[in-house]
Amino acid sequence: MPIPQQRDPERTTQQLIAWLAGKMPRATDLQVANLTPPTATGFSNDTLLFDLSWREDGAERQQGFVVRIEPRGYAIFPEYNLAQQYTVMRILGESSTVPVPRVYWIEDAGSIFGAPFYLMSKIEGRIPGDNPPYHVGGWVTEIPPEERRSLWMDGLEVLTRIHKLDWQKLGFGFLDQPQRGATGLAQQIHYYENYLVWAARGRPQPIAERALTWIKAHLPAGEPLALCWGDARIGNMIFRDGKCQAVLDWEMVTLGNPEQDLAWWLFLDRHHSEGLMTERLAGFPSREETVVRYEELMARRVRHLEFYEIFAGFRFAVIMMRVAQMMIAYEVLPPDSELESNNIVTQLLQKDLAL
Repeated sequence: MPIPQQRDPERTTQQLIAWLAGKMPRATDLQVANLTPPTATGFSNDTLLFDLSWREDGAERQQGFVVRIEPRGYAIFPEYNLAQQYTVMRILGESSTVPVPRVYWIEDAGSIFGAPFYLMSKIEGRIPGDNPPYHVGGWVTEIPPEERRSLWMDGLEVLTRIHKLDWQKLGFGFLDQPQRGATGLAQQIHYYENYLVWAARGRPQPIAERALTWIKAHLPAGEPLALCWGDARIGNMIFRDGKCQAVLDWEMVTLGNPEQDLAWWLFLDRHHSEGLMTERLAGFPSREETVVRYEELMARRVRHLEFYEIFAGFRFAVIMMRVAQMMIAYEVLPPDSELESNNIVTQLLQKDLAL
């Protein structure tokens, strides 16, 4: 369920043309077409897709673009750093083999759309859907099993490219937040513990609270530190013919043990299958095969995956609180809905903790 779009298409089109004219002084006759929000996924973003045509140096030109706007109104995350996302994608695009859309300009002022935004290229391909989840419906159910296997394994290989990067050499030190803790994990726990308090609004959240207690009692030691995508899943990748064309959505990017990305990858897939009491589609590799392949690609063993799967469930449970509250605010759910504390995520988390 994407965030409801409340922008007037005609006004937004004119705003885009005026803004782009200032960024593209050699372009004339700018025309915006096919202005739409994404349909398959997205809770936390205000995103618009469009096609731009123009004349430049006597030639007709056309290109697809995406505008990512800092959300206003009902926020899923307590903090939202659009400039950080832009910088991460710019560095990856310029200095790595991680496929990301090209980012063009960022507008820090809110004078155009009422909030900061940035412009990036639109990548052709398809995204495994969240609505309906890709194990239940949509184009992933229609492709042959061998293509499903290919997109899963190719996506996993791209994930390890992120984890192998020399984050210090590439200049990702700005992601370190020592005020939150001494290690990447400590910083993440601090962030999500505060997030839990903010999202719970004084209301009991028994499963999430028990999970946090368990996490603090089972902290692993001596962990590697790497660039972590944060929202690592095939539903945040664009695919074409079973190959990953782009990695999207960097709101949750952090520094930490990269096993947390692998755990999130696995937990989100369980959410879309086991959590819905639906069999995984034929062709998707098993958890065990996925872990073996990840270890091969990283050339090291996975040591704390069970811990990070609980951590993934806890983080997702906290996020789901705000998603449920947003759905109530937009009148998708009734005011007395218990979804924020009883949902697929908390049910899986409860199962994992054997509560």
